[in-house]
Order: sequence, then structure tokens, then C-alpha cells
Amino acid sequence: MDDRDMDHAAVAWEAGKPLVIEEVEVAPPQKNEVRLKILFTSLCHTDVYFWEAKGQTPLFPRIFGHEAGGIVESVGEGVTDLQPGDHVLPVFTGECKECPHCHSEESNMCDLLRINTDRGVMINDGQSRFSIKGKPIYHFVGTSTFSEYTVTHVGCVAKINPAAPLDKVCVLSCGISTGFGATVNVAKPKKGQSVAIFGLGAVGLAAAEGARVSGASRIIGVDLNPSRFNEAKKFGVTEFVNPKDYDKPVQQVIADMTNGGVDRSVECTGSVQAMISAFECVHDGWGVAVLVGVPNKDDAFKTHPMNLLNERTLKGTFFGNYKPRSDLPSVVEKYMNKELEVEKFITHTVPFSEINKAFDLMLAGESIRCIIRMDG
Repeated sequence: MDDRDMDHAAVAWEAGKPLVIEEVEVAPPQKNEVRLKILFTSLCHTDVYFWEAKGQTPLFPRIFGHEAGGIVESVGEGVTDLQPGDHVLPVFTGECKECPHCHSEESNMCDLLRINTDRGVMINDGQSRFSIKGKPIYHFVGTSTFSEYTVTHVGCVAKINPAAPLDKVCVLSCGISTGFGATVNVAKPKKGQSVAIFGLGAVGLAAAEGARVSGASRIIGVDLNPSRFNEAKKFGVTEFVNPKDYDKPVQQVIADMTNGGVDRSVECTGSVQAMISAFECVHDGWGVAVLVGVPNKDDAFKTHPMNLLNERTLKGTFFGNYKPRSDLPSVVEKYMNKELEVEKFITHTVPFSEINKAFDLMLAGESIRCIIRMDG
């Protein structure tokens, strides 16, 4: 495309209203930025959450989207490790490779490029790269992939194997890696151990997949929606618990099922009650609970300190503890080597012109991941 060219993007003009396909100007990449041609994107619940703007700062007009696969179209000043034609996954969080977090082997929470849901502009100059007739259109989490072309910071772009099918591996740029990594990188169940997964949406199913790949003997799915259990079996879930079916706390139900508690648990709902249950349902002495779900901003929870003193461990994780640029290419290779199944997460495919149908499917609970073909 030319330095400034017209591109089609799905613009959210106001909260909860259908997206509108518009002609948008996409500015060239500035220092440490790249312009990407998006080929496939998918809809994540986070897009829906901020589109609805319930309990969050509304920022409109905006181009949503953050799970995607594409090709580098052009690079800005200072970009040396990417070039036009590279196959990439844009990521909602980044890796500058220079801050203390990026230098730490234990952290992936980059000081410069950590997710910021309120920022609708580029870090470099505080301006948007999108506009319609001179009026700026805001970015979303530094990616804005519901657009044929988008501009991102180079630190939010993972270069991947060009042989990997972008219509499949695009889902690895957010939810699937978050859940899978929470289990394999943070909970780290040993072969033969038991794992409880709280919440069987896309992230929870990915966490279950991580438990399956790790060789867990029992994977207990906990969800208030019993219709999710059949689908969850494909991801290794062996038993299902609906808290509404019992008159005692679900942590007690799980402790009774497992002779004192599961070895590992992964919480993927954002519910404070689920967080408490996930922690209190792990076995004393060695149990590890990992929190993945994002709570509401005013939430807090309490548990008795003896639960910690009795040698249970509570951990949090962000994006499955993966560093986007350093680690995502190897997650793609797991898919290429058939160590990680991705196709079973993809339930629908729609052309770009029908992007609102993807929202309808997710709101109706019928979609784990809907792939949106940008050429349609």
C-alpha cells in the first residue's frame, strides 16, 4: 500500500452497537513500528467485553481485534528484526527486550509494552495511525486487527514459521496461549496428577489441553453451564462439576472427590468466588492454584492464612508466562509438530463482511473461536 492509503476496517462507533465496515486511512509506521496486512483474525471475549464497555472506560470510535495472523507490509525507522513479507502474530502485550521484566527469566510483563486497555494511541507520539476524513479512530491494546492493515509497535509482533497456517495459528496470539501456558508454564502438573479447571470457555479449555499434554490423570472441569461439558471432553476433561448442583462449597466437593484436594487448579473465570474455590480445593502440602481470569477492578477476596501455611501455593499468571517475541514462535512449532491441537478450538469461520455474526455467535455462547477471513 502507499504511505497513506485507504483500507477497510470494522469500526465500533459506540458501545454495544454493530461494527461498521468503513474506509480508513492507515498512516505509515513510525519509529519502532510495523504496518501489518492482517489475513485472519479471530474474536476473543475481551473484544466483546470492551465493545460492550460495561464497567470499563468507554473509548470510541475504536477498531477492536487482537488475535490475528498477518504479514509485515512495511517497517519504520529502527526496526531491524522484521522485514516486509515476514509472517507474524500481533500480540496485545509486548516485549521490548530492554526493561528489567524482559531481562528476567521469570517475567513476561514488559514495562514499556504491557497491556493497556485504556490507551487508544501509539506510544511513540501519542497519536492514532487510523483516521477517517482526518478524524482519529482509536487503537485497541496496540493491535486493532479488525482492519485490513494495522500499525503496531515492533515489540508486540512475533515472527513465526512461514509454513504455519495463519488461519489456524492466529488463535495462539491470545487466549489459547494464555490458558495453555498457565498450566504448562505455571501450574506445571506432573504426569499422573489431578487438575481442576474453573471455567470452560476458550482459555479454560486451553488450560485443560495443557493438563492433557502434561499427562494429568484426572482433569475436573468446573462450570455453571452444563452444556459445555461435552465439548470439554475433546480437551481432556474427564469429570464435570457444576457448583449449582451442590449445597456445599465446590472446593469441598472437589476435596471429597480427590481424597483431600487436587494437585493443581487453574482459574479462568475472573470470578472472586471461583478464585477462592480454586485455591482452597488444592491439596495441602503440595497443591498449586493458578489465577488466570481478570477480576472487576474493585474486587478482593479473602481466605484463611492457614490455607497458605499448610503449604498450598497461590500463583498468578499473565499471558501464560510467555514472552511474546521470544516464546510464541516455539508455541507455533508445538502446533506444527502436532504436540498442540489448535483446530478443535475453531468452531466457526466468517468473512470480514459478516464480522458482526462472530459477535452474535459469541454472545449466544455458540463459539469458542470464530475465525474472520479478511479477504471476504
